[in-house]
Amino acid sequence: MINHDEAAVRPLTLAWVSRHLEVGERILKTEALHGGITAEMRRLTIGTRDGGTRDLVLRSFVDPFYVRGAEDGLNGEAGALSLLTGTGVPAPGLVAVDPTAAHCEYPSLLMTHLTGRTVLDDEGLETRVPLLARQLVAIHALRPAERPRKYVTLTTADTVVVPKGADAEAWAAAIDVIRKPAPSYEGRFLHRDFQPGNVLFDVPPSTPTGARITGVVDWAGTCWGPADLDVAHCSTNLALLHGPAWGLRFAEAYEEAGGVLAAAASERLYWQVRDGLACSEEVQLVSQPWREAGRTELTTRAVEERLDAYVTALMDALG
Repeated sequence: MINHDEAAVRPLTLAWVSRHLEVGERILKTEALHGGITAEMRRLTIGTRDGGTRDLVLRSFVDPFYVRGAEDGLNGEAGALSLLTGTGVPAPGLVAVDPTAAHCEYPSLLMTHLTGRTVLDDEGLETRVPLLARQLVAIHALRPAERPRKYVTLTTADTVVVPKGADAEAWAAAIDVIRKPAPSYEGRFLHRDFQPGNVLFDVPPSTPTGARITGVVDWAGTCWGPADLDVAHCSTNLALLHGPAWGLRFAEAYEEAGGVLAAAASERLYWQVRDGLACSEEVQLVSQPWREAGRTELTTRAVEERLDAYVTALMDALG
């Protein structure tokens, strides 16, 4: 008998998963994984023929708003996971994908489960930031035989949401930055949502400084573009999770790890500001999973204040 949690995996999807198991295997348990924004995530415990167990992860797009883009996202993630096999980048292995819900109730992807957990606490951050930087350098070093799609940015100068009480002068100057054309760049393989919420760590309780990365997940946004864009995105997340200084620090850590960013400070600023301003439109969406993960002090208002401080710090650094 399958042990389901709330909003359990639906019957057609369970049948589809079962068809992709090895002979003699069966689904024993389903468990919700929290932290995702766009899709429902479930860990499936599989009973093996020898009496043991193994875990798989199921991603299903159930929200009508996100279902519209599910086919492209799941096809992109499936392609990325296939490409990453054998590269040394710790990513899940692809088991099966149903991007159009031809077999499942909703568009879904089935993949292997990675050990480790996301770590969003301030403690041990000075150890984790260099690890994040080195991992991102390794991702950007990949040279796939077939390039993924070109990156897209949806934020415009007119869609930015200036936080209440923000430094109006700094935000006006930042918005002017992204009115300009994007700088030229040397293309790289991008994760496009590389940030602490998508990186798994093994952190020994007795020695937090012995942390190591065990996996990088959520490859749905994989694309080709400037390394600065991935670095800027992680920087923004670090600034909101841990304070503006850590956002500014990440670009330095990336270079210390051997990564190459845009040569001109103004070009680096363009990408950093662009990502910070993009986050202004999603503060509530971004901060909710952090609170669910235990960072209850990161209210929407608190994150808005950190974003304001970060954008102001970026503009001050240019001046």
